[in-house]
Amino acid sequence: MNTETILIAALSGRALAQSARRAGYIPLVADCFGDEDTRALAADTRVLRTALQRGFRASELTDALEEMSQRVDGVIAGLVLGPGFEDSADVVAALQTRFRLLGCTAECIAKSKDPATFFGLLNDLGIVHPRTSLDPPQTAAGWLSKRVGGCGGRHIRRLSKAPPAPSGQYFQEEIDAETVSVLAIVGREGTAFGFSQPWCAPYHREPFRFGGSVNVEALDEDLEARLVDACLALTKPLGLMGLVSFDFLVGPDEAYLIEVNPRPGASLDVLDDANGTLFAAHVAACQGRDFVDLLAKSWRPGACASAYVYADQGPLTIGETDWPDWVSDRPAAGSRLAAGAPIATVHAEAETASQSFKICQQRITELLAML
Repeated sequence: MNTETILIAALSGRALAQSARRAGYIPLVADCFGDEDTRALAADTRVLRTALQRGFRASELTDALEEMSQRVDGVIAGLVLGPGFEDSADVVAALQTRFRLLGCTAECIAKSKDPATFFGLLNDLGIVHPRTSLDPPQTAAGWLSKRVGGCGGRHIRRLSKAPPAPSGQYFQEEIDAETVSVLAIVGREGTAFGFSQPWCAPYHREPFRFGGSVNVEALDEDLEARLVDACLALTKPLGLMGLVSFDFLVGPDEAYLIEVNPRPGASLDVLDDANGTLFAAHVAACQGRDFVDLLAKSWRPGACASAYVYADQGPLTIGETDWPDWVSDRPAAGSRLAAGAPIATVHAEAETASQSFKICQQRITELLAML
């Protein structure tokens, strides 16, 4: 088993730290929450709470990572970034000069998250996507506004009137279809895929707030082939590496690509296994080692679902809580959460994905009744 240390930085580092531990790595985590289970999983942590409001700052994050690194006697394999850097390619550029980055580079992030570059590339490659514009539409009906580099869905709004000239926004046609997320592991040895279906947890003016994700047990063969072909067409032009994800809107006649997330995402919770095979494969891919054989021999994801639980009834102070083992991202006692803030994540595994989804919904209700 691996005993190397791994650096992790993300808005929330728990999922990556958990997968790293399962794979035998020793995680050091810098994130914005410092949840109880993250601290238990990590050999050391740094909490950068202000990054939730203003984003990560290169100097602050570098200092936190270097402080933890200096306490390590053994080998540090590198730095893995999770959610939180979609609009911060400059921060990633600074980090990759100081640490061995295991994942997508700053250049890749900039290409993937700049709408002019990304959707221009989709046009060049003939990849279907919703109508997208950098300029406000003449009529609001049927259009969404999205923040450049946004994540988690909270930044997406339905337009009720034609907006003024955008500031850090772009506009996209709304399509009524189901979302399918494609997890990919990209490396020199090839590319491997897994599939999940996210859902939304609407809140006030946030109709597309991320709610959770469930493993997709089987896709129509033709649809799967079309999704995979679109993903493969983008790996080299964008410079994707390691764990990444692609989000599609799938209708009866067409599949529309809406974004690429050039980092491990929320589907890690439902597609990883008890051995942390996805994390091990991510590191191997980024180091130029074979990961396809590792996945073929070891990757055994179950029929899993996970869901975010939010403080939608109002501000909440966390008391002493006997957390069930199906809850993760556990805030410490005394934590004060604003209305609408995430509380924790609940998980379920059953015989089928639909059963797991139903259990997750029940556990949301059960957890809220406990708090």
